[in-house]
Amino acid sequence: MKKHEHFVIGIDYGTDSVRTLIVDAADGSEIASDVQYYPRWKKGLYCDPPNNQFRQHPLDYVETLTASVKNALSQAPQGSAAKVRGISIDTTGSTPCAVNREGVPLALTAEFAENPNAMFVLWKDHTAVKEAEEINTVAKTWGGEDYTKYEGGVYSSEWFWSKILHVLRVDVKVRTAAFSWVEHCDWIPALLTGHTDPLTLKRSRTAAGHKAMWHASWGGLPPEEFLVKLDPVLAGLRDRLFSETFTGDVAMGNLSSEWADKLGLSTDVVVGVGSFDAHFGGVGAEIEPNMLVKVMGTSTCDMIITEMPEGGEHLVKGICGQVDGSIIPGMLGMEAGQSAFGDIYAWFKQVLMWPVEHMLNSSAHISGDVKHKLIAEMSDNMVAALSKEAEKLPIEDNSIVAVDWMNGRRTPDANQALKGAITGLNLGSDAPRIFRALVEATAFGAKKIVDRFVSEGVEIKGVIAIGGIPKKSPFIMQVSADVLNMPIKVVASEQACALGSSMAAATACGLYSTMANAQKAIGSGFERVFEPIAENARKYEKIYQRYSKLCDFIEHQFTE
Repeated sequence: MKKHEHFVIGIDYGTDSVRTLIVDAADGSEIASDVQYYPRWKKGLYCDPPNNQFRQHPLDYVETLTASVKNALSQAPQGSAAKVRGISIDTTGSTPCAVNREGVPLALTAEFAENPNAMFVLWKDHTAVKEAEEINTVAKTWGGEDYTKYEGGVYSSEWFWSKILHVLRVDVKVRTAAFSWVEHCDWIPALLTGHTDPLTLKRSRTAAGHKAMWHASWGGLPPEEFLVKLDPVLAGLRDRLFSETFTGDVAMGNLSSEWADKLGLSTDVVVGVGSFDAHFGGVGAEIEPNMLVKVMGTSTCDMIITEMPEGGEHLVKGICGQVDGSIIPGMLGMEAGQSAFGDIYAWFKQVLMWPVEHMLNSSAHISGDVKHKLIAEMSDNMVAALSKEAEKLPIEDNSIVAVDWMNGRRTPDANQALKGAITGLNLGSDAPRIFRALVEATAFGAKKIVDRFVSEGVEIKGVIAIGGIPKKSPFIMQVSADVLNMPIKVVASEQACALGSSMAAATACGLYSTMANAQKAIGSGFERVFEPIAENARKYEKIYQRYSKLCDFIEHQFTE
């Protein structure tokens, strides 16, 4: 394949923004990119953080997609639009939304335009903790198949069915109007192709297998009998969802004439089946069998692929699922992760910024313009300054120990009702020391996941990191390498998830016969390796034991 002949577009929907990446399909070189932030989300609309409600309006997705693709194309060399052959999309998940018979999100209709329950329920929305507990209880006691068994045996409030059940229970109007439900990663490709009929649009294997209890062995989704046993409000919904799923190398269809005109592209452009950001991120990170890919951002997602076992799958307890083809078609994809990672550092920054923002704003000695500049400067530099000072501190086994469950626990063994903790404080416990303990806690949480995989017989040969944190914080990455006692390779691409989407697009449109071939051609390689420091690893092993005991204690308190 010649350079400058075929382009593909990867679109990456994150928690706060959407990113468009245009790459040359011959070698993955970046042609142009653009980022757009969701305007309503940025204002905090439709969210209630104290009650764990996080909703996003579909207009945020549509408007930013249009602007981002057009801006990226405007930055590309003249004639680039005519060279685009394929588009693929990744999103956060599980992020489902109620739709009408035509597949239109209810929030895009006049009656529900301002109703958060009619919007996309973001991955980190934890309003469905009660429903997740009920799913786990019924799955284990109803007398039939345990439909959580391929999802680690523990269903989460972050996932498809618990969120749907919660909304159907609390909002009768939405329950009455909702014909079906779609994941964000399914709706955007369907929208771009004009195939939004919820009964026929191609659903992501990733979303269905990891979050919706879909498995081929029982014919798709859990049966009606199980769902009605869970709650009669689910009666009939299964028949309005799906039974078949598709991997990320499959085409959803061609760009519709409406969207081709909006974006300035051709209807010959192929749109691929969507996936979750972490899974296409694994593709973009050039994942190989038994290499752990860590997507390290506001939360973490940990991806592993293995050969499909010949004698049937070995069930790995307490992870976010194991699904045939969810990352690389033909391979078994396994997912784990932490409900909060960078969000913990952001939370601590907000705690420290509270007096600055509130007291400085009330000061009569500083002008308004200077106040705003000072607050912005301190906020922007806070984590970097904390990292610089925390890095100077020695590793002490009698130091502060924290538990990283500020947003609950995703894995091992999902439990979003758990809370975080900071222990070992004294009058000398300053901000850098507390920050270091929080960084160590997130690394210990990562080690818990590695330990679970290993104890369940999954070999881990190495670690690959993508996301904002590996690029921005050498301190956090070195602590992570020391705690895991494993080298961590950092992917060179700044946009590994979007790059993975572009690899999927290149495969879906036929430029490459397999996703593995697209990885080899388009991959960015690695820019740095964080090697563990043997002495630090030994010290952290002792502190890790204290962390583990503290975890057991806290979990016991909340269980009681």
